Amino acid sequence: MTTTVDYYELLECERTADDGTIKSSYRKLAMKYHPDRNAGCKDSEAKFKAVSEAYEVLKDPQKRAAYDRYGHAAFQQQGGAGGAQDFGAFSDIFESVFGEFMGGGSRGGRAGPRRGADLRYDMEISLEEAFHGKSTDITVDVSAPCDTCQGTGAKPGTSVRTCQTCAGHGKVRAQQGFFVVERPCPVCQGSGQVIADPCGDCRGEGRVEKTKTLAVNVPPGVDEGTRVRLTGEGEAGARGAPPGDLYIFLHVKRHAIFEREGTTLFARAPISFTTAALGGALSIPGLDGQEHEIRIPAGIQSGKQLRQRGAGMPVLQGRGAGDLVIQIEVETPTRLSTRQKELLQAFRETETGEECPESQGFFAKLKQAIGG
Repeated sequence: MTTTVDYYELLECERTADDGTIKSSYRKLAMKYHPDRNAGCKDSEAKFKAVSEAYEVLKDPQKRAAYDRYGHAAFQQQGGAGGAQDFGAFSDIFESVFGEFMGGGSRGGRAGPRRGADLRYDMEISLEEAFHGKSTDITVDVSAPCDTCQGTGAKPGTSVRTCQTCAGHGKVRAQQGFFVVERPCPVCQGSGQVIADPCGDCRGEGRVEKTKTLAVNVPPGVDEGTRVRLTGEGEAGARGAPPGDLYIFLHVKRHAIFEREGTTLFARAPISFTTAALGGALSIPGLDGQEHEIRIPAGIQSGKQLRQRGAGMPVLQGRGAGDLVIQIEVETPTRLSTRQKELLQAFRETETGEECPESQGFFAKLKQAIGG
């Protein structure tokens, strides 16, 4: 069915509605006009197809953008907004939205054994290892396919049988009011198969607990919370189903010198007040193994940040690196010799106030504020 009614009007939504609002409105209207609740009513069936067609377009960002720009003309050459226009297609849309209420899965399909569960492994690394990358081995306890039955769950020499209750579909149907609800078969637990003589080692599960040693490659530039996925290294699926994945969650230990923000490294560097006044240079060893010379301009103040381009963390799975930022902290001397005190005293006697304009300006403003 190709309708000329505005899709937003069909779904009773504003054109600015978000995805959640559109989905909620569709669910309400689909429930209202679904043929199971309006048996034999052609008008309800037509409305159900219309709102399903509208939702098929508006739920897809690219189709919605095309519709917002060109209207129905964007799909006229495709024989309608959603391509195939039979009732089965609209029913599939309905089931994709109401799947949690309909028992999950598509009609008539075999559920089969479930894929194995994904697993999590937490690994702590140093900032140096996050910089350079790391190759290491880890040991995990995980379920793996049973070697005795080759993952089938059946005793060697025997085989699995098709479940007679669900005829191998893994699901059974029951009438509840207006709806036909699908549920996993209680006999085969949704696998569609039954094992008359289970394997003695895995007790029919097709998997057993094992300890595995796995190689992990941590790429340079990883950060706190970065995940490394080992495909197929999670829990084995029951009775030959595909395994899950193993996710390595990385945690970067706190560094004694450097702090990190993205690809930028930060460090605080104390300098003497004479270096701050006269200028100079610092040599900072970086995580890259190189010495980075930081030029210090004369008259620098505490808190000033100096940036060394390209001396920070490498970009994860990219090119280049961030920056190294050094924050200057001017240190006041606390252990002076007699000669040093004499020199400082002589310097103080030559001060005019022009040497420290910020101090002079502060006290001038303070005097004016109190006097005013």
